[in-house]
Amino acid sequence: MDWHPTQISQEVGSGLFSDYSSVQFVNVSGIINSLDPSAGTITYRQEMMYIFSCRYPLQYLINNTEITVSGVSLAVRDNNGSFISTLSMQLYEDSSYTTHLKIPESGLKLKKRIFVEVKATNLTERFNVLLDRCYATTSPFPINSSYYDLFVGCNRDGQTVITSNGQTQTARFSFEAFRFVEHKNMTVSIFYLHCATRLCETSVCSSVLPNCSANARAKRDLQSQAQSTTVSEVATVTSGPIITRVDSGGPPGQDTQVAEESYRDSPVFSAAVAAGVVGVLCIAMVAFTVLRIHSSKRQSKEKALWEGAKGSE
Repeated sequence: MDWHPTQISQEVGSGLFSDYSSVQFVNVSGIINSLDPSAGTITYRQEMMYIFSCRYPLQYLINNTEITVSGVSLAVRDNNGSFISTLSMQLYEDSSYTTHLKIPESGLKLKKRIFVEVKATNLTERFNVLLDRCYATTSPFPINSSYYDLFVGCNRDGQTVITSNGQTQTARFSFEAFRFVEHKNMTVSIFYLHCATRLCETSVCSSVLPNCSANARAKRDLQSQAQSTTVSEVATVTSGPIITRVDSGGPPGQDTQVAEESYRDSPVFSAAVAAGVVGVLCIAMVAFTVLRIHSSKRQSKEKALWEGAKGSE
């Protein structure tokens, strides 16, 4: 998104602003270029460019200003104007979504279930959170990166369970931890979770949700024009790094035992045993030789003393 310099103009008040001698207006304009998250070397999708320009009374902007430091922001148009809703993604340990997921440096075990929550704040009761697509990539930036879809449209991974989507201002689902095949030679696999999210009016959310029957598709096509004014643009919210590791799946200590058995069966271990045996034999031979020499010298000395004593007699 490219923003043009903000322009502020001052005009004589009229209508609702007749009590003021003059009213300041702010003009905000810019360009939004669409990005295709599934594009690789080539793409079959056209690039779209949105040119927008907004003009507001300065008082309106000041009264509705909110500062956010994280998350993704969606601008939703309401009958009373526009407001900003902030989306966030959280990972949890349990199905009650009370304990935040703690990922150790060594990584999570494969097939551990991870619970995901996408939540909107500063949102009126008129809108709900709708997830169009959730997928994992090997890079925090989904463009030109290996990806795996957890669910998109009517397609859903067999290990993914959608608990709530488009029903409230919080969308929830869960999936089992996995690793990317391209990380097969690595100790751990690191990936990032992304969800393409929209805000929909409560009255139309049920019709926007995926329904794979032919009749439902035809009905959605007829309603698409009406829904365009009640559904926001798509925004992508991303998680932090998710780390997984590989283990044998056995009881604690089994990995160490298997490693020790593998080492004992290796040629290196056999060579080490042979070298140890040879070393012990060499030490024994040296000790035997030294003892033999010492014993011979002692016997020679005793013999000389005995012969000397015999000669003096």
